[in-house]
Amino acid sequence: MKIVLFGANGFVGRNVSEVLRENGVEPIESSLSTGLDLRDAATTTVFLRQHRPEFIINCAAHVGSLNYVTEQAATVIADNTRMILGMYEAVAQACPRAIVINPVANCAYPATSNVFREEEWWDGHLHRSVLSYGATRRLLWAVGECFMMQHAVRSIHLLVPNMYGPHDSTDPNKAHALNALISKFVKAEKIVQPELPIWGTGVAVREWLYAKDFGRLVWQVLLRPERLGLEQPLNVAQNAGLSVKELVNVIQANFHYQGRIVWDSSKPDGAPRKVMDDVHFREVFPDFEFTDFQEGIRQTTAGYEGRFPY
Repeated sequence: MKIVLFGANGFVGRNVSEVLRENGVEPIESSLSTGLDLRDAATTTVFLRQHRPEFIINCAAHVGSLNYVTEQAATVIADNTRMILGMYEAVAQACPRAIVINPVANCAYPATSNVFREEEWWDGHLHRSVLSYGATRRLLWAVGECFMMQHAVRSIHLLVPNMYGPHDSTDPNKAHALNALISKFVKAEKIVQPELPIWGTGVAVREWLYAKDFGRLVWQVLLRPERLGLEQPLNVAQNAGLSVKELVNVIQANFHYQGRIVWDSSKPDGAPRKVMDDVHFREVFPDFEFTDFQEGIRQTTAGYEGRFPY
């Protein structure tokens, strides 16, 4: 099994890479930090011609917190658009028989949806707080479909909730939301910080996916890419969510932090609710078991404790 993993040094990419290695597969890893810029279609074509992969796992993206993708909106949408087009142009030139596997963040769903169903993911405008990134996740699907029509490049799109787990950034402005929370708690406890500011009001409800579970699911896809249900975008779903305030309570159970929690309502909450319908997921992956949330929090906490100070 010959696999190219784009974005291999990023949060999701590192978790996917771990799972592949645990299953005896050494991916061909690439990322911007190692010198390959997907915005450059010509260079990416040379890279793919050299390696001729059977599968491409596309974890490459320019993304950050809600605050970051708002403040850097023009840069985020421009970079991601060029990366998507550069990658698909290169695949069509170098290895059109390769199957591209794309995680698609659920910020691509309409802002007004409370429960995210695959049939409805284009049925409305995006939430403005994620416009720059969410628009490119819709573009990712559209580009994949167009390259299928003209060049027979097959793509598998996995719609994913907010992820958490080891290997994310220690910068709260760049880390995924739950990881940023955990990293703040670790730091506050270590330095005996009197107050712990948390962005937003805490009312937003989100579904959470342990990043290594995504890697395990990708492995299942690699083993059987022909399984029915993968021809359309598929939620990676548990149909359950927690508010940020509820998350804080769960995280606090792992600490002895005695300081005061301060909610910073000047920072955006984002869409009020993001919970993903799991009907189709259970049709395609009826036996898949997700990591227990308490265990996922424990592993993520241990990861940040091992990297402190930051």
